[in-house]
Amino acid sequence: MIELEDVWKIFGTDEQAVLAEARRSVPDDAVLKRLRAVIGVGGASLSVEKGELVCLMGLSGSGKSTLVRLINRLLEPSAGKVRIDGGDILSLGPRALRELRSRRIGMVFQSHALLAHLSVRDNVALPLEIRGVARTRREDRADELLVRVGLDGLGDRRVAALSGGMQQRVGLARALAADPDILLMDEPFSALDPLIRHDLQTQFMALSRDLGKTTVFVTHDVDEAFRIADRVVLMRAGRIVQTGTAADLVAQPADDYVRRFVQNARLPARAQDPIVKARAIA
Repeated sequence: MIELEDVWKIFGTDEQAVLAEARRSVPDDAVLKRLRAVIGVGGASLSVEKGELVCLMGLSGSGKSTLVRLINRLLEPSAGKVRIDGGDILSLGPRALRELRSRRIGMVFQSHALLAHLSVRDNVALPLEIRGVARTRREDRADELLVRVGLDGLGDRRVAALSGGMQQRVGLARALAADPDILLMDEPFSALDPLIRHDLQTQFMALSRDLGKTTVFVTHDVDEAFRIADRVVLMRAGRIVQTGTAADLVAQPADDYVRRFVQNARLPARAQDPIVKARAIA
């Protein structure tokens, strides 16, 4: 469903000069300072299968949020290839790119980015309104999704009247409104209280499974990644260090950085965890 091949993102005044330097050898801080550049993503290659949930994990500044924004060209790659269902999205013009984002890819940020002057229902239905869907149809779809995310009966409320966890549920429902094939989630639960966060993880995984979404989920929390992901991609300084299941990273860390990162992580209890139970039933 998603394929990244040798993707780079250089932030600086001369991307190609920095790219040539970086491909010869990993430039140190002094070289990057001289070139006035930052390597956001360096040579990333990754495939995500249809229906798979992959977590991009790493410390702040590791490149995970940059990488997820390259998948739908919110950022333009400096080099490399990005394919969705085999199609090269870097060749798309503005109209085709808007179509891709509005119909095939939904995105949820840490910030809810809801519109305060609209009701909960109208916030959820907004992607369909932009697409020109009739009011009755888009409101019916919004109400259906509000039930799915646990906000049944709250469609007429203003978003300011909702808690942070509820607002994030509205954001998730809005991302699902257009029935996209792909969900991109950039630390959507990180600002929430632990209990609310755990509940939303569980609900999100049930939705993802039921609706068959292909998901790339960004987090800095190793326990969150291990709990929800089919595979984990650990990043450092813009580069992918290791990709594998939670058990792979714990049992066979690629280097000392991976070993230190996961050494205190909790692998989910296979019998008790509702996510694992749901996958087993499916």
